[in-house]
Amino acid sequence: MGGRSVDPLIGRRDEIGSVERLLDQLDRGQGGAVALVGEPGIGKTRLLAELRLLSSMRGHIVLGGAASEHERDVPFAMFIDALDGHLGSLRPDRMSSLDGSVRESVAQVFPSLQASLGGEGVPRQRERHRIHGAIRTLLTHLGRERPLVVVLDDVQWADPASAELLDALLRRREGSVLLALALRPVPPPKRLLATLAHTERAATLVRLDLTTLTPADAARLVGDGLEPGVVRELYHETGGNPFYLEQLARALEQSAGVSRHPAEVLADIGVPPAVAAALAEERDRLSTVARRVFDGAAVAGDPFDLGIAGAAADTTELQTFDAVDEMLRCDLVRPTDAPRRFRFRHPLVRRAAYESSPAAWRVGAHARCADALVRRGAPASARAHHVCRSAAYGDLAAVATLKEAGDAVAFLAPESAVRWFDGALDLLPASVAAEERVGLLLARSAAQTASGDVTAGHQTLLEAVRTVPDRTSSLFATVTTACAREERLIGRYEPAHARLVDALRRLSERASIEAVGLLIELTLNEFYRSRYHEMAGWATQAAATAAEVGDPLVLATALSMPALANAVTGETERACVLRDEAAAMVDVLPDEALAQRVEAATWLSATELYLDMYSEADRHASRALDVARSTGHGDPVGLYQILPRVWFVRGKLTEAAEMLDGAIEGGRLLGSPPSLAGNLFNRSAVALAAGDLPLAYATAEEGARLASRLGRGFVPAWSAVRLAAVLLEMGEPDRASELLLDRGGDEGLTLIPGGWRVYCLELLTRCLLASHQPAEAERAAETAVIAAAAARLPLATAWSERAVAAVALEVGDASAAADRASASADRAAAVGAPIEAGLSQALAGRALAHAGEVEEAVAMLRRAAAAFDATGALRYRERTEQELGKLGHRPHRRSRHGLSGAPGVGSLTERELQVARLVVDRKTNPEIAAELFLSQKTVESHLRNVFNKVGVESRVALARLMEQSAAGSQDGHVILR
Repeated sequence: MGGRSVDPLIGRRDEIGSVERLLDQLDRGQGGAVALVGEPGIGKTRLLAELRLLSSMRGHIVLGGAASEHERDVPFAMFIDALDGHLGSLRPDRMSSLDGSVRESVAQVFPSLQASLGGEGVPRQRERHRIHGAIRTLLTHLGRERPLVVVLDDVQWADPASAELLDALLRRREGSVLLALALRPVPPPKRLLATLAHTERAATLVRLDLTTLTPADAARLVGDGLEPGVVRELYHETGGNPFYLEQLARALEQSAGVSRHPAEVLADIGVPPAVAAALAEERDRLSTVARRVFDGAAVAGDPFDLGIAGAAADTTELQTFDAVDEMLRCDLVRPTDAPRRFRFRHPLVRRAAYESSPAAWRVGAHARCADALVRRGAPASARAHHVCRSAAYGDLAAVATLKEAGDAVAFLAPESAVRWFDGALDLLPASVAAEERVGLLLARSAAQTASGDVTAGHQTLLEAVRTVPDRTSSLFATVTTACAREERLIGRYEPAHARLVDALRRLSERASIEAVGLLIELTLNEFYRSRYHEMAGWATQAAATAAEVGDPLVLATALSMPALANAVTGETERACVLRDEAAAMVDVLPDEALAQRVEAATWLSATELYLDMYSEADRHASRALDVARSTGHGDPVGLYQILPRVWFVRGKLTEAAEMLDGAIEGGRLLGSPPSLAGNLFNRSAVALAAGDLPLAYATAEEGARLASRLGRGFVPAWSAVRLAAVLLEMGEPDRASELLLDRGGDEGLTLIPGGWRVYCLELLTRCLLASHQPAEAERAAETAVIAAAAARLPLATAWSERAVAAVALEVGDASAAADRASASADRAAAVGAPIEAGLSQALAGRALAHAGEVEEAVAMLRRAAAAFDATGALRYRERTEQELGKLGHRPHRRSRHGLSGAPGVGSLTERELQVARLVVDRKTNPEIAAELFLSQKTVESHLRNVFNKVGVESRVALARLMEQSAAGSQDGHVILR
């Protein structure tokens, strides 16, 4: 190349300084992210290469990959390119130390792990946020021995699954991991664009905007082999773009001058015509066979496999090898770390090759690629990209391939699945049966919804409804049920109700599984519309129809409907009978059968939640979640509304917070306002009890804002309740009571179902008392008593008694208040609701103090404080300790000395013990988070609870206590493992 400079980083001194500072931070164990932004050819890839070199010199693990313009529908292509080869080279023990659920999740993404970690036996994960979390944990794990640098180029072309994963990694980074990105200033995928802006504002991402070179730097880059006047012309032609400068300089050195003929291939992205012409000339200098392989490689991919490129070009293996060697000599392609895989010198080189080859020839080349992949035994998802670009209308084999590919990644990479279902629908001939087209439409809708585009999913279902020719058929009933379920997901309850009633009226076969589906959906529709009494009619019909059908799975699901309807309307005895019948059927089902209808256990647990059967609800909901996750069948979304609420009542706050953090992350991916609002208001309740008032307010306010768009019903009413509870804690009782009365239905808060309405009435009573409205508060408490009598449930009675006690204390009848609050505490404790029992005990203690019974008050307050301490309800514990302080008594905590701390260790949950043991192993919070597949925030929450339970204030003290307790366990005192 004559006198051209070999320094690839001319004019990039400041950017290199920023990179060096990030690497210094990484050496100190602090991860980060950097985004290099600039137009094509500006030097992003070269700066990434320098970053890789500097990182390698420091001893870091450096992994790199790139997105590719023509493979944007291949799921996780960018991350597979970056990580898969390294993962396949790891010793088995490097992966076996990861949690099993992490290994199973990452095996669904990375082909090199599928054989060693289960392959086809790994269940398809429906919860993408868990897969994202698993890969985050994997990266942290890889960076534990040495810092890890993941370099990702051309991010603007990231496939949707890669963009979604990158979004998750940028929002929550843990461990010694640096993410280095390069992208063009054109808008990347929408979700990723928002994340880049957010992380830049939060100063967790360094953005480096690369500009063109100065004339002086351009002269240095080109070198002294060209006349100054020529260099100035090149600078003017290229605007100082380094790649364009080098390309033209390369062309000048290889020919007498630069061709100036018009170039159309790259004009759409602003490549100067002279540069486009120079790229075309490079291709034209290849031999005939090499030129064909070059074009075939552009079809095969970037990077491309030798065999697939040869298949695309229709050349022999020897011809392909010779051609690639020729391309290497011309520096058109370059080797990668993987054998038989090569990459184009620059994406523009690949684009020029791909788009300048004849369009009809490309169709054949894609078909040959697909055939070659079939011969290799590649899955449909690896072939779909080529099938989409080559199959002919009416090709049913291609339709089957695309449907298989879509089904395989529908939950893992739903946007790619949508494209493949679209491709299958485009190829499907008009002559096929309606059932086949409807099946594809249902699959496309599910993928659209899973990708977060619930509006598109709904529109596809409406198309499916129109496609069914016979509106009396079971197919029409099935499609209608799916459409109404989608409308429930987006909060369109009224149209769904009308649709379901119409389909049920038309259905010719009334004793059918399809009829049961319609009736179950009608029951749930009435629940979300807060039409609780209307639920009973549809629910009874559902159970009766299921009994006629005779399918045990269908009957087990349907029986929960009248049980739930009776539970929320106060018919408790009848609800319990029906619940027992449903539970008996669910409990004998093996997991394989339950996996086919996970909702049987889901709605059973919901019924138990409304019947104060919290341990049973915990058991059934937990089993349903385990089955859904282990088999990949069933939708866990409903369980996120149930299980955390059960855990909240049972005092399992950290477990509830852990699940809800994931549920909120998943809810944002799903795009369902009712589901996300439900997760948010449940998270608010947990945060409030745990003492995180800012988080409690943020989640409650967002949930209420989302729910306000849904009109009147269950979700808006409950969202108002949670926000009101936080507002009361923030000293805004007037606003809280107004919110409750406005969105809860009326003074009776009738939009809240079952015994939980009494909970809300007790909250309203406290709001009115704090607003100095004793008469209105007394009326709310009386309404609570009436509602509790109708519900005939222990916890509902406990709430009503606490409301009455609060009013009695306010009006000066401390003795009556103490009696009522004590009775309330006993009822709550009897059903296993320790936080509710503690709240009643705290009220009883205050009342006893007002009555002058100080000794009894102290004892009652200490019982309350102990209950709060054991559950992690720190806000309530601190308030109770303040009451004790007023009575001249310091809080009593567990001893911090010697083996007397053992009972505290014995009180830790299994998860808390895991965290404590890792503290003993001197693991940092990020390392513990990676080890246990948790967020750092969740680890911090667990540690706070551990410290409170065992009575220590530091990690050193905890480690010492754990070691002493472990030693004591040898004598039978404590069992730690």
